Amino acid sequence: MKTFYVQIILTIALLPFTAKGQDHDKDATGHYKLVWADEFNKDGAPDSANWKFERGFVRNHEAQWYQPQNAVCKNGLLTIEVRKEHLPNPNYIAGSNDWRTNREFIAYTSSSMNTSGRHSWRYGRFVMRARIETDPGLWPAFWTLGVSKPWPSNGEIDIMEYYRNMLLANIACGTAKPNNAKWYSNRKQLNSLGTGWSRHFHIWRMDWDENSISLYVDDQLLNRVELKDLVNQDGSGFNPFKQPHYILLNLALGGDNGGEPGATKFPRRFEVDYVRVYQKML
Repeated sequence: MKTFYVQIILTIALLPFTAKGQDHDKDATGHYKLVWADEFNKDGAPDSANWKFERGFVRNHEAQWYQPQNAVCKNGLLTIEVRKEHLPNPNYIAGSNDWRTNREFIAYTSSSMNTSGRHSWRYGRFVMRARIETDPGLWPAFWTLGVSKPWPSNGEIDIMEYYRNMLLANIACGTAKPNNAKWYSNRKQLNSLGTGWSRHFHIWRMDWDENSISLYVDDQLLNRVELKDLVNQDGSGFNPFKQPHYILLNLALGGDNGGEPGATKFPRRFEVDYVRVYQKML
């Protein structure tokens, strides 16, 4: 997927940004430089210097069991694949009331990978070029979490999230109630994006600075929130978006938001061409 031209640009760490997949190093707000990227050019498992994996049933009552082997790099693409399988749940406990342990069997597998403990950034332009499948039940995401405090007081930014025929751009901070987020969400119906939209690669982008967070797809603004409105609503005065965040990539299924996957044929995929982080040049 990567051309020799792109490789040269990465070497000098400055790239133009357009909706067709090239990133530019400056805009009306200032100059950017590339500070980190994964182009997924080495075949095999994702680079362990960049990524680590979640394992098991993790969140949102989702249907999939997360495991590293469902994420593979080949021909310049990272592919996260959700598969229909029938495997024993190693954490099964008969009679348990916990959704993670009361399932005797694993019906689906997928992968969730993140840069926690390896790479994190405060402010910048975060860019992903990817193709998402949009079959019923699928729930792909490109998102960030803050490095300090439990969720949601650490802050969550969903640069790309899809489920139930909606493309979402979300930002969440904490409230006085544990595990209860204050959401700033915008949704766009898939059918408003044109016929065959999900067959193509698209570019998702976040521009995040000390003043605001703006979320885009193909240069179309989906959501913008000022940082002054994102202080945790728990009396602490802590703003989770004035701390570094790390990146997550995952393909979930079903659960609280994903919808019913019964009509979907598996495997299904989330294909990522690259993830890049830029920061303003001083």
